[in-house]
Amino acid sequence: MSVVNLAEVMYRTERERGLQRAQEALAKVLEYPIELFDVDLELALAAAHIKASHSVALADCFAAALAQRLGAAVLTGDPDFQRLEGAVAVEWLTG
Repeated sequence: MSVVNLAEVMYRTERERGLQRAQEALAKVLEYPIELFDVDLELALAAAHIKASHSVALADCFAAALAQRLGAAVLTGDPDFQRLEGAVAVEWLTG
C-alpha cells in the first residue's frame, strides 16, 4: 500500500468517525502484513501518467501505479476502479 493510500484511509476515517477511531484503524492496519511504500519520483510520474488518461482520483492512480510496479492487483470495492481495469489488474472485494 502506498503511503498516499494510507493517508486517504486515515483522513476519511478521521473525518467520518473522529481522531480516536482513525488512530485505532491505523493500529489495526499496522497489525496486518501490509508493506507500506513511500512515494518516489518514478511512482509519482507513473501515477500522473495514469491520471492523465483516466478520470479517477489521484490517490487511486497511486494505488494503480504501485500495483503496476509490483506486478500485483489492486484489491478494492471502489467502483471507480472499473475505469482502470484495462490499465491494472483489479480484484474486487464483495460483501
